[in-house]
Amino acid sequence: MDDDGPFRAEARAWLEAHAPAMRARLAATTGERERFAANRAWQRELFDGGWAGIAYPAEHGGRGATPAQAAIFAEEQGRFGVSAGFLASTIGMVAPVLVRHGDDAQQARYLRPLLRADEAWCQLFSEPSAGSDLASLATRAERTGDELVVNGQKVWTSNAHLCDFAILLARTNPDAPKHRGISFLLLDLRTPGVDIRPLRQITGACHFNEVFLTDVRVPVENVVGGLDNGWAVARAVLAHEASVIGGGNAAALGYADLVALARELGHDGEPVVRQRLAAAFSSEQILGYLTQRLKASVHDGGRAPIDGSVMKVLWSEARRARANLGVALLGAGGALQDEWPTQLLEQFSSTIGGGTNEVHRTMIGERVLGLPPEPRVDRDLSYRELAARRA
Repeated sequence: MDDDGPFRAEARAWLEAHAPAMRARLAATTGERERFAANRAWQRELFDGGWAGIAYPAEHGGRGATPAQAAIFAEEQGRFGVSAGFLASTIGMVAPVLVRHGDDAQQARYLRPLLRADEAWCQLFSEPSAGSDLASLATRAERTGDELVVNGQKVWTSNAHLCDFAILLARTNPDAPKHRGISFLLLDLRTPGVDIRPLRQITGACHFNEVFLTDVRVPVENVVGGLDNGWAVARAVLAHEASVIGGGNAAALGYADLVALARELGHDGEPVVRQRLAAAFSSEQILGYLTQRLKASVHDGGRAPIDGSVMKVLWSEARRARANLGVALLGAGGALQDEWPTQLLEQFSSTIGGGTNEVHRTMIGERVLGLPPEPRVDRDLSYRELAARRA
């Protein structure tokens, strides 16, 4: 047995005792609030059992174990078909930022309730005119004594209407180049002046929100990484977000579901269908191999051998191809079915969310392939100068 064998056995035994009841509860949920509550309950159960924040310091509610052991637990948890869903992804974005960039007071205040899901978090980054070019954001935060007064608008914020706190990017120095005058703030969403408005999507769901900030007062002590130094902190969040998206979504229909549908409808013997099924299988296998490489790297304590942008683009494109094939197999019958048409309509949340695939391809070209960088004529201009030009 390898060195982590006892840890894996302990994790599996705990999951065998706790996961089936939670899986049944998750399966019985009928609405987004009910599912969010179930996800939160599972995260609390993980925390109380000693399985939340496995690689984080024990003094902040973690287990003080290794990243490799955290990966082992995630693998075992996946076998049982349970997770904390959206909460797990935001914990994975916020907790590393607090550990790496937060001060002692911020870590003591926020890490434990974050890991236990007593406080749920979302991400206030994107704006109507600042999506893929996030550094052009216009939300302002002006210092008044020991507070920052924030005014602006954010959009496409996942589950803001269900959350308690947010990580927020705001411009604190308009006279600096656009990447250098941004600060990273921790915002209590119950603060006066925060107006959260759900956006109804084409599927009928209201997963995304627009958030209006009007004279919202944030204590200066809630700045992470120092004033005007928020871009460095944000990049760590964005890199993790791409990897999380690229890691896949358990709710997304996969290759096995496509094969079952093709057989049910009698199309599994058609050459073109078989060719598209083979492509879906190949994509799923390749992503699986890349995920295994990432886990092996974590186990060995090395750096990630695969850029998060690669994972994000591969996964989202594979998901789109599967959805297109599923709807094509259904034909007119797709009007009577929910799963595959919904998957097709939701494809844009993965190809646009977390940065468009086009932007991620540019990053792959520059960071992975070493191609010459895109011309950036606005790099050294202040945000105020850029805003005047646009006006």
